[in-house]
Amino acid sequence: MRRAAMDRWILILALILAAIAAVQGAGYVHRGIRSRWTVLWMLLSFLTQLVVLGMRSELRGSCPLGDTGEVLLFSAWSLTLFYMAVGSVYRLSLLGVFTAPLVCFLLLLALAPEMLEASPHHAEIIDGWREGHAAFSVLAYGSLGLAAVAAVMFLVLNRQLKGAHLGAGLFRNLPPARELSDVVKRLLILGFGLLTIGMICGFVMEKADGLGRHLIVALVQWLGYGLLVLIEWRRGMPARKLALAAIALFAFSLMIFPLLK
Repeated sequence: MRRAAMDRWILILALILAAIAAVQGAGYVHRGIRSRWTVLWMLLSFLTQLVVLGMRSELRGSCPLGDTGEVLLFSAWSLTLFYMAVGSVYRLSLLGVFTAPLVCFLLLLALAPEMLEASPHHAEIIDGWREGHAAFSVLAYGSLGLAAVAAVMFLVLNRQLKGAHLGAGLFRNLPPARELSDVVKRLLILGFGLLTIGMICGFVMEKADGLGRHLIVALVQWLGYGLLVLIEWRRGMPARKLALAAIALFAFSLMIFPLLK
């Protein structure tokens, strides 16, 4: 089997594993039961995504971020990575039920026709600054994406509290609202820090056409998240507004993915 065909089949397996995590996790939540299987399915999907990234890296001879499909795959992997780290530290097992659908969405887009190059160009010379810019930027999207997921969880919990749906299965499994709000803040700060490192690498790397369209787009995103973090740090924001802003900024990031090439 050709390597290009093989990595697509493994990527489909990663998508299936994430989909199982989403469906099974949602089923347990509906019954008001906590499940550790979600973490296991997400871990298997994470490892499978890592295999595909390794194969693409070998084909390119560099960090596998050369086409839109690889950017989407790397973003899904980064999101899963931060989920497993944050979910274990804060005991947010339900976070996987909210994260898995987004991972599925990113992997499904990566599998779309023309997203993954069948025969990627093998790099002979590697620009470390360019590699750092791409890698840190996508890692930042993983943290910022998980901040958006935690923000959705906060809004769901907030709505249930206002509606006094205290006996619902989902409510019984959600962590305290204050804890979710703290997770959103910390993930935003971490993501902004990673994005800042990526921006520094982007300005230092060799550029043939000045800033370039993708750097201008990245700068707009950096300014948006920077403003949000600054307002929260200096004045503070109501938790609901912070959650809505985190979701809106990440949705904006997803919409402008096609401009990053």
